[in-house]
Parts: sequence; C-alpha cells; structure tokens
Amino acid sequence: MIASIRGEIIQKGADTIIVAVSGMGFQVYVTNEMVESTKPGEQVNLFTQLIVREDSLTLFGFEKDIEKKYFNLLLGVSGIGPKLALAIISTLSIEAINRAVTAEQSEVFSRVAGVGKKNAQKILIHLQGKIYEDTFAGLETSFIDIDVDVMAALTSLGYSVVESQAAIQSIPKDAPKELEERIRIALQYFS
Repeated sequence: MIASIRGEIIQKGADTIIVAVSGMGFQVYVTNEMVESTKPGEQVNLFTQLIVREDSLTLFGFEKDIEKKYFNLLLGVSGIGPKLALAIISTLSIEAINRAVTAEQSEVFSRVAGVGKKNAQKILIHLQGKIYEDTFAGLETSFIDIDVDVMAALTSLGYSVVESQAAIQSIPKDAPKELEERIRIALQYFS
C-alpha cells in the first residue's frame, strides 16, 4: 500500500499530476483544485489511496487526510467508483458533504456530474452515521441552511457547484437571511 507520496511535480494532465520520487514518476489522480493550483517544479505531499484492479494499479492523491477518508467512505457506496468518488470530493467540499448528510439533502450530491438521483440517495444513506463529526470543529461553518437554496438558484443559472460555493462564501456573515437578498449578494461575486 502506498499511503503517501512526497516529491516534485514534473507534469500535469487534465485530472492527474506526475510526481517524481527517487527517480520514479508516479501518475496520481487528484482533485480539480489541486490540478489548477499547482505547477511543475513544485513539491507536493499527498495522502494516497492505491486502487488495485485486475488490469491496473491506480493512485489517487489528496492534500488532506480527511479528503482521503471521505474518498474511501464514498467507495463503499454501491455504484460509486474511484473516479466518481474523486469527482464528488473535487466538486463538493467536506463541509458541504457533511451538511448535505446532516440535513438529509441528497440533491446536493446529484449536482455532481455523473451522480444521478438514485446514486445521490445511496450516498446519503451510506454516509449517515459515518461522517466524521469531528471535522465540523475544524471547518469554516459560514454556510447556513438558506445557502443550500442559494446554491440551487446559482446552479440553475448555469454556475458550477464550485463557483456557487465560492460566491456563497463571499456573502458577509452579517448579511440578511432572506433568500432573494442572499442570491443578489452572491451574484455580485460574479460581476
């Protein structure tokens, strides 16, 4: 088992990076955020999960150990493979996953490309009682219940889940709690 990798990024792909370690290059599937925020020549330290299949050995890497834990939780869901689990973690923050499970909002998962309503419901059922409650303590809790509706409104306007989350994070903490006002403030983020 390869539990972690530390080395220099020598190449980037659409959803992978190649990390040089002691003369060997490891291709590692990573989150979209990591692909966008890193460049060749940088040093990285990744928590990794090796997925062994009959015809392949595939390495998935995460900046934080909690992301790896949630990746493994998602792999336990029937119908969710490693690439889809990585897509969920790439699209939704750990905080958003925790909130969706706690509030029993499976529709949050169905906003991820490749996750239908049936799989979203399976994810919700599987994660109930298994999420790492202690992660709430270390996470920013600026999302409130009304922001789930704000996210739905923004995604229906064509913004991605990641863009919508960024816009919602930009809403001041003392902003009004009315839906229309919060949507208006969130839309200002894009202008």
